[in-house]
Amino acid sequence: MKNVLKITTLAAVAGVLAFVLAACGGNAAPASSAASSGAAEGGKIVVAATPAPHADILRDAVAPILAEKGYELEVQEFTDYVLPNTATEEGEVDANFFQHDPYLNNFNEEQGTHLVSVLGVHVEPMSVYAGKTTSLEDLPNGAHVAVPNDATNEGRALLLLQTAGLITLSDPENLEATPKDIKDNPKNLQFVEVEAATVPTVLPDVDIAVINGNYAISANLDSSLALFTEGAESPYVNVIVVKEGNENNPAIQALVEATLSDSVREYINSKYNGEVVAVF
Repeated sequence: MKNVLKITTLAAVAGVLAFVLAACGGNAAPASSAASSGAAEGGKIVVAATPAPHADILRDAVAPILAEKGYELEVQEFTDYVLPNTATEEGEVDANFFQHDPYLNNFNEEQGTHLVSVLGVHVEPMSVYAGKTTSLEDLPNGAHVAVPNDATNEGRALLLLQTAGLITLSDPENLEATPKDIKDNPKNLQFVEVEAATVPTVLPDVDIAVINGNYAISANLDSSLALFTEGAESPYVNVIVVKEGNENNPAIQALVEATLSDSVREYINSKYNGEVVAVF
């Protein structure tokens, strides 16, 4: 009973001292302040990415740098352009890495999401690949051309075909053009609109196809099949994306810092031999 009384008395004294310190405006920070502000390093960072080159860059080049900072990088692979964004919006992953800003802006507008880019990493030049026809000069009248069917990548493909001299758009700078926006089509090209990831699979069935760089890499397409390629000055820089409000999260900042490393740039430029070009 005496021991209980002593413990009670000590607890009361401690409570009074805590009250006095608080009333005097003590400057000592609570022990948990570092954790509550997110300042403590370490933990897992989950990033949604399409397989190549995005997932490869993250696993092979970025993850080892993050490990040195005490972070484990988990890469979840997706083969479409919708689920990585919805997973990021809903907090199922911390970030994603697969898209460019024009696609991101269009997605936010159409889906009502709140996603922002935190870093431009690389350009994957889009190319026109040979299918049944092995040169642009030999394209027959009514040739079938496969293009991605999502808003921004289809517009990008049509702009590339315009640069190649095959068509003319009503608005030559329309990033969201569709075949309905074609003003001149001298060869009466017939457009086969399919999901971006599927375009390489239909290549044997069409005369030519316009394929995103990442899907060309995933399909192991021979670069000699590329008949016309987008310039490195392309505005379609692939970016790391997070939900708005998470830009300054310490883990995201660590991800950005690691990606900006010289070793990551060297990895990109040496592994992909111009098919993927680092922009930082």
